[in-house]
Amino acid sequence: MFQKVLATFGSGGAKIDARLLDRTAAPGRPLHGEVLLLGGEVDQEINGLAVTLLARVQVPGGRTEDLPFGTTQLVGNEVIRAGQQVRVPFEVPLPWETPVTSVYAKPLPGTAVGVRAELDLAAAVGDPFDADAVAIEPLPAQKRILDALSRVGFTFREAVLERGRVDGARQQLPFFQEIRFTPSPRFASVFSQVAVTFLTSAERTDVVLEVTKRVRVSKTGGFGGRGQDFLGMFTMKPGVDWEKQLEDWLDQVARPRGIFD
Repeated sequence: MFQKVLATFGSGGAKIDARLLDRTAAPGRPLHGEVLLLGGEVDQEINGLAVTLLARVQVPGGRTEDLPFGTTQLVGNEVIRAGQQVRVPFEVPLPWETPVTSVYAKPLPGTAVGVRAELDLAAAVGDPFDADAVAIEPLPAQKRILDALSRVGFTFREAVLERGRVDGARQQLPFFQEIRFTPSPRFASVFSQVAVTFLTSAERTDVVLEVTKRVRVSKTGGFGGRGQDFLGMFTMKPGVDWEKQLEDWLDQVARPRGIFD
């Protein structure tokens, strides 16, 4: 009886060990892995075993939280026997809007996506869990835009996930990713930042560009610390010269629009 009591507090109880079988994944593709279920010192009832996708997202107030954006149930009501070992394979569908966390096998700082496996034990005070980070590489269409920005002289600054929605865009998840760049020398005097957001579905990839334009505070041309944001949206199509498309749009936004612009 004493062993059963200890197991309810996690001492000598069942444990899990999750691991990914795919070194990298991509939005809209399945992610494969397995959970090793290890029985403890006594038999225990299981209410369920599930894996959940998590993203570390910025929320209002400057805080971050791990936001779930998809759960797959693996096991229902079962009994794990003392000392028993069970391997449970899983295949988790990644949403098309899953954030990119790696580009050309290099981690993208500022973005964290993971898979959390959690065992729901009956009558337990705390449930065992295990989490692993996932390397999400961009889709070919997304990589094409990132390459185009690099070719026209923009350099990566940071990536963030923000809770909320992009105005006027079709969006499925309750958060979006911004991959932010420092402008090329050609645009450095006009823009302080350029950010790209990918909103992808099975049918198409929309690219949202947000530029922060420096605002003049005097007629002599001096710039202040303020900025004005401009949004542009493009749908990816084959055969487009995206370097030219991006530069043409940036040229248009860069033109003066008023006395302080």
